Amino acid sequence: MERIKGLFTIKTKFEAFLIIYALALGATERGAVYMQQYPGFGGQLLALACTGAVFMAGGKIIDALDYQRGL
Repeated sequence: MERIKGLFTIKTKFEAFLIIYALALGATERGAVYMQQYPGFGGQLLALACTGAVFMAGGKIIDALDYQRGL
């Protein structure tokens, strides 16, 4: 079970940045869909919320990694 758990543990900042990059790709794709489905200010606001969520999640991932290392 420990070996499987290790696959889902972020150990380095490089791994964290890869995960944040994947989150950003998904968020921009979702934001583009929102802008097509809801033209105007509503779609732009939803797209902004998608990208803003990535910034908040990315910051938390980096902070948690630093905290886990004891820096």
